[in-house]
Amino acid sequence: MTALATDTRGTTPPASPARPSLGARITHALGGPLVRVLLVLVGLFWLVPTIGLLISSLRSPDDMSASGWWTVFTKPSQLTFGSYQKLLENGDITHSLLNTVLITVPATVLVVVIGSLAGYAFAWMEFPGRDWWFLGVVSLLVVPVQVALIPIAELFGKIGLFGTILGVVLFHTGFGLPFAVFLLRNFFAEIPRELLEAARLDGAGELRLFARVVMPLGGPAIASLGIFQFLWVWNDMLVALVFTKSGTQPITVALQTQVRQFGNNIDVLAPGAFISMVIPLAVFFAFQRQFVSGVMAGAVK
Repeated sequence: MTALATDTRGTTPPASPARPSLGARITHALGGPLVRVLLVLVGLFWLVPTIGLLISSLRSPDDMSASGWWTVFTKPSQLTFGSYQKLLENGDITHSLLNTVLITVPATVLVVVIGSLAGYAFAWMEFPGRDWWFLGVVSLLVVPVQVALIPIAELFGKIGLFGTILGVVLFHTGFGLPFAVFLLRNFFAEIPRELLEAARLDGAGELRLFARVVMPLGGPAIASLGIFQFLWVWNDMLVALVFTKSGTQPITVALQTQVRQFGNNIDVLAPGAFISMVIPLAVFFAFQRQFVSGVMAGAVK
């Protein structure tokens, strides 16, 4: 009895299971089927304006003036491609769409290339005043676009760039570079130093090191920057209103000029607005994986 009592008293009671943390419980609750259904409904509700614009672009002006776009679900015969055919016959819209491409693509490429080179230099190259130069570049992020419109417009007028596509490209490039340098410098600084030193020991110069090592590793961040810059330039209207003329206007300004005095030119505005919206959406979804990787870079170690 004594031995039995001793053994009983010496036995360690089993440990109770650890209680999940508050964050784990919230994550588990948010992963339930009810929350997923709610998120799907929110996403569908968010897409209602886009769906309405698409359906409106496929209806005739008479149908749009007589009833709302949702009536197409009961009368599918209203759908027609006549508005798109009329849009393609509008020389101002098609020319402005070409101008938008000529503005957006160079402005995006220049920001990505120059920002990548500057970000690498600020991250891994030693030169006098590097930190102060980087601080000056970052401080330009707080300068609003509206402050520089008039001074730069006067400057472009003196050197013959006002009203040209090149002037708009240079403006977007100049205002896109501070964010590009800030983003890419912080991303490139996370690259292991040992990897760069190993490449230098193998005889790689700075340009070869940048092209063969840094650029492939910085692909997600570069893709994110390219998407941000592309969307910003493509959807811009303020800069285009100030710096372009009738022959160099992008699609955003051209659609605004289609507003009639006593009503909207809806048969041109609806398909034009949808085309203007669907192209950046296609670019975003084409690089969606790289965009998510770039946004998450540095968030999880």
